[in-house]
Order: sequence, then C-alpha cells, then structure tokens
Amino acid sequence: MLQYKNLISNEICRELFSGFIRRQVVTKCWRRESGAWVIKDAPFIDDWTEKDYELLVSCLQHTADTGGLVRAAFLDNTLKAFVSVESRPFGSRKQYLDLSSIHVSADLRGEGVGAKLFHAASDWARTQGAEKLYISAHSAVESQAFYKKMGCVEAKEYASWHVEAEPFDCQLEYILPDF
Repeated sequence: MLQYKNLISNEICRELFSGFIRRQVVTKCWRRESGAWVIKDAPFIDDWTEKDYELLVSCLQHTADTGGLVRAAFLDNTLKAFVSVESRPFGSRKQYLDLSSIHVSADLRGEGVGAKLFHAASDWARTQGAEKLYISAHSAVESQAFYKKMGCVEAKEYASWHVEAEPFDCQLEYILPDF
C-alpha cells in the first residue's frame, strides 16, 4: 500500500531515488508548427544521469527550504513518485504557482499515483492563494495525455525562463478549483 508524505530538505538525497525508475521510452511528441500543435515522430529514451539526479536533489531541497511543497509516494519505504510546487507566485497578477516536477516511477505509471499527487499539489497551491498551477510539461504524447486528463490547458501566459530552459516543453496551466 502506498504511503504519502511531505518531505523536508534533509530527507531529500540521492539515496532517496535508489528504487525510482525514471526511464521513459518516447516515440511521439507534440510540437508547435505554424501556430498549431501537431504530433511528430521524436523517438528517444528519457532517463536521468547522475548529474541529473544531483540537480534534481538540489532543486527539490531548494523547494522545501523556500516554503514550497515536495510530496512523495512510497511503496515499502521506497520512493515511487513525487511532486513539487514552488512557493513564489508569478504571472501578470501573481496568479500562478509553478508545479516544478511530477514524476512516477515506471513500475507504477498508470496506477493513479500521479493523479493523486497532482490533486495534492493543486490543493496545496490553493491554500497558498494561487489561482492556477503553471506546468512546463514534457511534450511526449503520454505525458500530455496525463495533463489533459487532469484538466490542464495551454497557458495563457508563458514563463520565459521555462521556454528558454526547455523549448520543446508544452506550457500548460491548471485552474485551481475553489474549496
């Protein structure tokens, strides 16, 4: 049975990810062409290197240290999924909080864990006064299907730092429901 908990900075380390399977085989991705979104062949395998893990640990620690949310799902004391939301509002009306990461280990994808974490992130963001979550999301067809199922749509405002960092990501938003 999965157990969920919010993590604090000193709990986030490389060893935390020892049972986490990032690997994702991607065959098709969404791309913007002439102002329209189209599906294109873009085969690759997405996996994290040790350097990627180092950056991830640092980013998640920073999120926790600055008052953001880092929520994780564990199976038999092994990390299997996590979500993070930054605490700093942005946008023309400070309406957004950044859902900076959401990942589910390959062995648990499709089991509803991502949806549960997404809703926990949404609930937390609403308590922080946000109107919307902002998501710079992987453009893989499977990733985009998840976000569409959650109710995400193309962002009304694009965060330039996300577009510059990941030009192939889809910039999305999720309108937070009222309590």
